[in-house]
Amino acid sequence: MVLLSLALQHAKPYKLWILAVVVLQFISTMAALYLPSLNAQIIDTGIASGDTDFIWSTGMTMLLVCLVQVVTAIGGIYFGARTAMAIGRDLRREVYRKVDSLGALELARFGSGTLITRGTNDVQQVQMLILMTLNFMVATPIMCIGGIVMALREDASLSWLLWVSVPVLFVIVGTLVYLLMPLFRQMQDRIDGINSVLREQIIGIRVVRAFVREPFESERYRVANEQLTRVSVKVGNLFVLMFPVIMMILHLATAAVLWFGGQRVDAGEIQVGSLTAFLQYLLQILMAVMMGVFMVMMIPRAVVCAERIQEVLGTVSSQKQPTGPELPTPAFGAVEFRNVSFGYPGAERPVLDGVSFIAAPGTTTAIVGSTGAGKTSLINLIPRLYDPQQGEVLIDGVSVNDLSRAQLSSVVGLVSQKPYLFSGTIGSNLRFGRVGASDDELWQALRVAQGEDFVREKELGLESAVSQGGTNVSGGQRQRLCIARALVAQPRVYLFDDSFSALDVATDARLRGALSDATGDATVIIVAQRVSTITDADQILVVNDGSIVGRGTHEELLESNETYREIVQSQLSVEEVA
Repeated sequence: MVLLSLALQHAKPYKLWILAVVVLQFISTMAALYLPSLNAQIIDTGIASGDTDFIWSTGMTMLLVCLVQVVTAIGGIYFGARTAMAIGRDLRREVYRKVDSLGALELARFGSGTLITRGTNDVQQVQMLILMTLNFMVATPIMCIGGIVMALREDASLSWLLWVSVPVLFVIVGTLVYLLMPLFRQMQDRIDGINSVLREQIIGIRVVRAFVREPFESERYRVANEQLTRVSVKVGNLFVLMFPVIMMILHLATAAVLWFGGQRVDAGEIQVGSLTAFLQYLLQILMAVMMGVFMVMMIPRAVVCAERIQEVLGTVSSQKQPTGPELPTPAFGAVEFRNVSFGYPGAERPVLDGVSFIAAPGTTTAIVGSTGAGKTSLINLIPRLYDPQQGEVLIDGVSVNDLSRAQLSSVVGLVSQKPYLFSGTIGSNLRFGRVGASDDELWQALRVAQGEDFVREKELGLESAVSQGGTNVSGGQRQRLCIARALVAQPRVYLFDDSFSALDVATDARLRGALSDATGDATVIIVAQRVSTITDADQILVVNDGSIVGRGTHEELLESNETYREIVQSQLSVEEVA
């Protein structure tokens, strides 16, 4: 069973705590089982004979036993809670690390909504089951077995009541578990769905408002919410049915003990104290079973959650990390593609086919082409966001597959097509590239990225707050901050994936002029839609349908390449009209 395997695997570091739970719960349960026997002695011996001294001495013993029970119960719950919370913490950490190690293909297959649910809600369900197990499942069998033994000591002839009531409870539990298992799986899927819809709507709220699509998005959320509600109501109906049935069995058992036991007391076959003790033992047994039932009711959902967690933990990343001795980190940054082909899973044809080129240190290589030609896919292969199906991507003659993630991130700086900033401050975002960067280095990077002016205008400067995703700054400011972040890292290879699209022509020109001095002898690769951004590039690659159909300088391609000439003429005609 996945749930059991997952729990045992993560419980190993806390064996001593679990042992303490078992010992303390055992002592607490035995103390609870001893109390009805002492109560019976007070009734049958002390009260019946009027022996006050016996009542006082036995009563003091009961107080001591109660004290032991309370102390051990508190200790057992304490260690049980610590163990469950620690296992939950470890599970969340492991899920996070696994997600962090997955490639872009696996992340896209799962989706961000379900990964968030699996790392939070699913782990919490497993954690709560472990907590309930340590607090009740240890005491429940001890209470049941011990209660039966003690009840039989009081009056064996009434034992048939135990053999009827307890199995009835188990049959009810088994039926409910059978009905709940598929419902809990549906519930987790519905939670994934509503999380995905809500996350998408929050991130895209500006687009929603721009196109006045609030009614449509509200309907999407209403449908997802209604689907979750329907499943939750079905689960709730079963839970609502469970407790009345259990309480009915509990009361019927109590009535039966009083009815049949009263007849035996009247016949002189059993004393009142023994009957009272038997009733207390029966109630203890049924209450223990009820607690076990409550815990068992959590098992179906926890099983589903454990399977979903294990699905993430068991996923093998498509990007294999090097296992041999660590190779020297590339010092120059020469990028080479050797007959590289790449395609997304399920695609009819590859996005890139037989791509080969070299980008030398100290030069700027520009990549242009129509939308969907494969430019972004090509540039994403360099930092290993994806791996090619064929061919190799090399830096200084070393395959990127043979470099560790730390080495690759120190060599390659990427400014993606969709610039993203994290919640924090401008300074913390810029230091994302290099933690130890000084304020002077941050200002220098902002100066090159043409972002110094608007940052200095802010009252707190580098300490100005940045919201999640950078939604409290404009698109152009967000792009410049992301460019500055890459400059702070001082990599050997700079990748700019259409990173100047939100800048005006004048700012673009100043930025390109400053970049040429700041990047020095590093390798610069730019994906651009605006031709004016890359006219000064040392090498321009023209990509069409996943293949390089032209390479050379701006002047050379204007003369020799029809595809490039069409791109330039289309933009020039637009500018002339303006």
